[in-house]
Amino acid sequence: MNQRTPLDELKGIGEKTKLVFEKAGIRDLGDLLSYYPRTYRRFPAISDTSQVREGMEIAVYAAPERALTVQYVKRMQIVSAVLCDQAGSVGARWFNMPYLRNTIKPGVYHVFCGKVVQKGVSLYLEQPAIYTMEQYQKLLLELQPVYVLTKGLTNQLLSKTVRQALDGMELSGDYLPEDIRKKYQLAEYDYAIEEIHFPRDEQHMRIARRRLVFDEFFLFILVLRRFKEQHEQAKNPFSIQRTPLTDNVIQTLGYELTGAQQRVWEDIQRDMTGEHAAARLIQGDVGSGKTILAFLAMLLAAENGLQSALMVPTEVLARQHFESLTELIEKQKLTFVPILLTGSMTAKEKRLAYEKIAAGEADMIIGTHALIQEKVQYKRMGLVITDEQHRFGVRQRETLGDKGTEPHTLVMSATPIPRTLAVILYGDLEISVIDELPKSRLPIKNCVVNTTYRRKAYTFIEKEIRLGHQAYIICPMVEENEQIEAEDVISYTERLKEILPEDICIEYLHGKMKPKEKNEVMERFLGGEIQVLVSTTVVEVGVNVPNATVMMIENAERFGLAQLHQLRGRVGRGKAQSYCIMISSSDNKKTKERLEILNKSNDGFFIASEDLKLRGPGDILGVRQSGLMEFKLADVFADAKILQDACKAAEAILKEDPALEAPEHTRLHRMLENYLSNELKKLNL
Repeated sequence: MNQRTPLDELKGIGEKTKLVFEKAGIRDLGDLLSYYPRTYRRFPAISDTSQVREGMEIAVYAAPERALTVQYVKRMQIVSAVLCDQAGSVGARWFNMPYLRNTIKPGVYHVFCGKVVQKGVSLYLEQPAIYTMEQYQKLLLELQPVYVLTKGLTNQLLSKTVRQALDGMELSGDYLPEDIRKKYQLAEYDYAIEEIHFPRDEQHMRIARRRLVFDEFFLFILVLRRFKEQHEQAKNPFSIQRTPLTDNVIQTLGYELTGAQQRVWEDIQRDMTGEHAAARLIQGDVGSGKTILAFLAMLLAAENGLQSALMVPTEVLARQHFESLTELIEKQKLTFVPILLTGSMTAKEKRLAYEKIAAGEADMIIGTHALIQEKVQYKRMGLVITDEQHRFGVRQRETLGDKGTEPHTLVMSATPIPRTLAVILYGDLEISVIDELPKSRLPIKNCVVNTTYRRKAYTFIEKEIRLGHQAYIICPMVEENEQIEAEDVISYTERLKEILPEDICIEYLHGKMKPKEKNEVMERFLGGEIQVLVSTTVVEVGVNVPNATVMMIENAERFGLAQLHQLRGRVGRGKAQSYCIMISSSDNKKTKERLEILNKSNDGFFIASEDLKLRGPGDILGVRQSGLMEFKLADVFADAKILQDACKAAEAILKEDPALEAPEHTRLHRMLENYLSNELKKLNL
């Protein structure tokens, strides 16, 4: 077996189970082995029954006082026991496990490990796992992998399948040259894959993680540098002239561009009218006014007879941009034709859009990934703009760029990355920064509180809703996971519906929903029909909802500061005062210091730079911080040093062997091709 072996060649993976894995994006053994644990679970030390408290996970060494009983409730068999030790007793119950009555005998001691719940005045362990003392002592030394799960996919099934794959895999030898491994003190690949899933202890896990993080950065940078070489100093194939049209539009916008916007607009014009094709990153904090610069660039292209495309991550955002651009064109009494192209359009709507684009009747095309499908043929593509590029990746940008003859490329990002890292991550682009916010924007008021303030926060949210506003509540998890203590979107929504008055419409949103469902929810929230949206970070790159004034983030300690700042940027877009409430369930001093930076500053670049100073890979046993660029393990901030090492290693190899043709780089070349193939697979191209 190797990384290309289909998953159903493993024992126990039938058609039904195969489909469950496919929903999580796992089709072959390569996908499976790179489906890394989200975090790791430590088993709790053994306590006595007197220490049992509601909500805690506990392990007790105890024996049933008497024979276990079985009750039948609504077709369910509930097995109950009273577990006793020298300190006292605690109840336990199991669902649909009647065989326990014959295997767990009165007076015989076992370790019972589970979560404590309360029913009335009684506390009991719910569905506790049962071990001998010898088994449990061994487990205390281990880290148990905890994976991101989808419906039907259990942690046990994933662990078992990964174990079987690792046991049956052919060891492939390392694709990284030995001198690089030695120089940067990297473990071998096969060791790293084994230890990231089933670490012997924390130290082994850290060594494994470091190697795999290096790999993610290294392959990404190799692709980036090769892409840059292919396109570097490409001649500007278009004769673009500056035009009074854009100056007139700027004069009649109804507001004045900030000094930073004017400076960046000058960069864009200079690029587009210059000798070489533009390739520029526009970095600007949330609300700094990047979109109007994109529209001005599209107008400049159209005035010079060229088509332009703006690709964004979500359909709702694409529609919102399309409506804004249409409104601008109509207000300016221009004759240019904008068009929308998204995946949810009907076959007829798409066909008409394709025809207009191919005929050159559409001057500006705004859409999602639909813009890069094979059927889309552009007549005179001159400008490609991608919004929040880390959501697309280098390969997607290249695919869209290939739709034209070396078109000008602009990449917009509200993700505040310190320049030292941006130069590496966006190595194929020049960088412009909009470091100034419009004076009309009211600063967001922030507070960082613990969980005891949650009820007060709900009261505040209700008050804002009564004033006609809306609120976001962010949770780190989609569904409840008994192995991770964190708020989840689905059960949180149900609880909130019981707390807030019935006339307040509360709905949830998460990344596992179908695109059509996500769009419907966002459209309803945008239209004011939903007052409270409980969501995962899927709203991080969302839409402009000026009426939303409250952003409440649960388990704020589980997110990186840069991402918290991105989430906070979903509010503060209208004229009313906006608020961000960060609820932390951690008492850790370092965590409080980090969150306090957000409490005191609304400057994304300052926050990102402080995040870089404060964070390190030390806290990698917690839920992984959602990283930038959608790396699986790597976190741009916590792993900044590894990123810099990977960059040096990639550049050294390309300097010595630009095409990776040397015999010692054969495996590396193959790995790089696999990497690119996987990128295309994600796009269904």
